[in-house]
Amino acid sequence: MTTGTGDGLIWLDTPAFPEAARTALADTQLRGNLRKATGTIRDKRLAVTGELDDWEQLREAGAALKRRTLRHLDRYLVELEESVTRAGGTVHWAADADEANRIVTGLVQAAGADEVVKVKSMATQEIGLNEALAEAGIAAYETDLAELIVQLGRDRPSHILVPAIHRNRGEIQGIFRREMAAWGRPAPEGLTDEPRALAEAARLHLREKFLRARVAVSGANFAIAETGTVGVVESEGNGRMCLTLPQTLITVMGIEKVLPAWSDLEVFLQLLPRSSTGERMNPYTSTWTGRTPGDGPQDFHLVLLDNGRTATLADTVGRQALACIRCSACLNVCPVYERTGGHAYGSVYPGPIGAVLTPQLAGVDKAPSLPFASTLCGACYDACPVKINIPEVLAHLRAEVVEAKRRGRRTPTPEALVMKAAAAALANPRRLAAAQRTARLGSHLLARKGRIGRLPGPLRAWSDTRDSPQPPAETFRAWWQRTHPGETRSGESR
Repeated sequence: MTTGTGDGLIWLDTPAFPEAARTALADTQLRGNLRKATGTIRDKRLAVTGELDDWEQLREAGAALKRRTLRHLDRYLVELEESVTRAGGTVHWAADADEANRIVTGLVQAAGADEVVKVKSMATQEIGLNEALAEAGIAAYETDLAELIVQLGRDRPSHILVPAIHRNRGEIQGIFRREMAAWGRPAPEGLTDEPRALAEAARLHLREKFLRARVAVSGANFAIAETGTVGVVESEGNGRMCLTLPQTLITVMGIEKVLPAWSDLEVFLQLLPRSSTGERMNPYTSTWTGRTPGDGPQDFHLVLLDNGRTATLADTVGRQALACIRCSACLNVCPVYERTGGHAYGSVYPGPIGAVLTPQLAGVDKAPSLPFASTLCGACYDACPVKINIPEVLAHLRAEVVEAKRRGRRTPTPEALVMKAAAAALANPRRLAAAQRTARLGSHLLARKGRIGRLPGPLRAWSDTRDSPQPPAETFRAWWQRTHPGETRSGESR
């Protein structure tokens, strides 16, 4: 259900955000599902973060750790490779999605397998691994409940943490009844839409795959440079099954996920569960270090994925997006996401973090509308456990989009002309006063009952959805000069 951009980052074949958002806004069922789900997660998160007196200090510590790690990323990655190799694992370096897919496909074929079980992984979605494996005749089975719903429904994920957040119980019941038999064990007779019944149906459907699989593919929440330990946190136990039962384990991890030391987990294992699912701790936290003879997978491969991250690291403003720990707290508080859902973003990374991450990984020319998919209200910044200033990055990327358009045109746009005129007026007090007098005179012709509605010409698009108040009869400058004759604005006498 996905198509590639040719640059590695997987795109969903949806139109640009403004058009896709209009379609989503007309779907009342979708909006209802999103409002209920994001509201529930948001309330749980606020409750558990409010229990900690040092929550803000934890956020500061997480942000500082991420900044330091990104500043010395090259050193920590080399240290991680040495530690994993020393523990019996094998490290592979992938510059882009194609190389990562070739490496994983080759490893599965070398293991003599034609199917894999998967732990939920954003990195493998980003590179389109399932599609690449399918082209090589290898079946990939998602084992996370929400990912299973998406896969059976031939659907697309719409949330980083809850990929099927746009589905309600009745829709999931229909998908299980209709599709499970084509993928393995069918849904039980008389399956209802009760959560317990749906979870039991998924458990029965997946168990035979856990027991049969020879190869598992996972992502990683963290990897520790000093020990070579890789970690996955999850809520269902499917990850633990995948990480322990198969003979071969392949982990695909973005290079930004490395942490310097084991002790750093103390901070992130408090930040992540509270920010993501609103839990005090994750039900399942699995860590492994290389291979252990006679216990767990006997062949471990770690694929370190770049795919645009090095280029992002070079941007001194945009690099902070690489600190993301994929908790999705920013999605759950975003008024734009709550109304449009994840599909409108056209990327595996939806919501505010997707609006800054996707254009940087793929290039702003591939996603020029995403930096504008925000009200800049700042709720995402307030919720982010590692204090990524998403509004700052959005404004930075918007400037890049505007500059790219300017370079591609022979003549300036009407907006550029207006901005240039505004800059000239604001830079000179006499010009500003003249502009204010002109605006006041013009407003008498356009205003009705103190409001200025739809404007003609190039200002129509801006005024289509908003009214503006009529300028006051007297500006602040004129009022000051009238009421404080002989004084400057600082209060000093001339």
